Amino acid sequence: MGVSTLASCSSGVSSSEKKSSAKEFTIMTTLHTPEVPSDKIEKLIEEKTETDINIQWVPDGNYNEKLNSAFATGTLPEATFLGNTTTFLQFKEAIRDDQFWEIGPFLDEFPNLKNLNEQSFKNTSVDGKIYALYQGRPAARSGLIFRKDWADHLGLSAPTNIDEFYEMARAFTEEDPDGNGKNDTFGITDRNDLIYGAFKTVASWHGTPNNWGEKDGKVIPEFMFSEYIDTMKFFKELRDRGYINQDFPVTSKDDQQAFFKNGDAGMYVGSMGDVFAMNNDAININPDVKFDVQNQIKGKDGKYRIWSLPGYGSVLLFSKSAVKTEEELKHILHFFDQLASKEIANLLFWGIEGEHYTMQDGAALQDSDAKLIDREVKPYQSMEIGEPATNGRYEGVATYDARVKAEELIRDNDNYLIQDMSIPLESPTYIEIGERLNQMITDATYKFILGQIDEKGFEKIIEDWEESGGDEIIKEFTEDFIKQNEK
Repeated sequence: MGVSTLASCSSGVSSSEKKSSAKEFTIMTTLHTPEVPSDKIEKLIEEKTETDINIQWVPDGNYNEKLNSAFATGTLPEATFLGNTTTFLQFKEAIRDDQFWEIGPFLDEFPNLKNLNEQSFKNTSVDGKIYALYQGRPAARSGLIFRKDWADHLGLSAPTNIDEFYEMARAFTEEDPDGNGKNDTFGITDRNDLIYGAFKTVASWHGTPNNWGEKDGKVIPEFMFSEYIDTMKFFKELRDRGYINQDFPVTSKDDQQAFFKNGDAGMYVGSMGDVFAMNNDAININPDVKFDVQNQIKGKDGKYRIWSLPGYGSVLLFSKSAVKTEEELKHILHFFDQLASKEIANLLFWGIEGEHYTMQDGAALQDSDAKLIDREVKPYQSMEIGEPATNGRYEGVATYDARVKAEELIRDNDNYLIQDMSIPLESPTYIEIGERLNQMITDATYKFILGQIDEKGFEKIIEDWEESGGDEIIKEFTEDFIKQNEK
């Protein structure tokens, strides 16, 4: 289903004349909407950058297959977005094999690219060298969204520590928070995702490292820390007492959110930004619903911590098989430097002012016609370079108080981040078999919470993980950690 579109020329200029006067190259990127967008914005980008671009729109579900096929056959285009952080890890070997351009030495020539986030560049570097541009993402969106009307009814304040969080889950299950006289509510709605569901965020509150941590001079996985075990026990108790949906290990995100929007559950742990869309749906069901958001839920030691993403989503690489010369590379980097400017960053994300959005007090208010936005604007967001702090993209108009608060708390989370210490570290074994080994632990975590194995059973699976290659990953990460620290 991958579709290529080549923008047609502006009126009065023939195709051949345009191509002779403009630089031309191809960009491969992910399509997150059902249809390829109209080329209205593409033509504007071409006009403003004096560049003739050919965009290969590849549907999200096919992207990895298309990407791997193009790489294997040597047909990658000049500029390729990798789609996600996992794919980037898989491409590191090819980067080391000199199949992509190192762009770090050229960045100072470009006023917007050189001002992109230093930490994000560090997190996308390979052996300390910069090969990729990136799409910025907030480091930590996670927190609690809860039914403020239920809490008020029961005299509860927003929880500030794990015990108060547990008490809210209990009360929302046992004390008829909606006042209908029926035993038909429960505390927390969760889903089949240990990372973006509730588990990893609650594990942070317990003080668990973010994927990998250091202990006795070794880099070891999070599940070898006692705080991870404490989090599993916490979730097991929530489930045993009925304070969380019983089948959450097989619950989809849509169903998880439906429990919250429909008034079955009163607590949702995940991206605090989700409060806006969920409120819009919930008030259609119950106009009296009131949501609120909260971060800063402290652990037993009185400290608040939150796991951090690496600060980027997709990254952009430049294939040496397609980009033949340094001069050609600089022309392409110049184009992406312009994409990282305020004018074009906003064109990519919001569309055309007066047509797709209007400005209110320095913020963008998107047109209410969602189909128009999907058809003409949303796909281009996958080509964004940088983030609002570096590219000048407007924030959206926030007409909903809980959303305003959510954005404030997401920024506040930056003060309490647990970084994933493995991001700059190398382990060939992890790249090769890490995903398969991760699945062993995911399965074991759910089995523990469901009561199918006990702590000894979990320890046995950790031993199996070590014997199946985990020991080698620990060794490789630790050796690289020591080597990098010596530098």
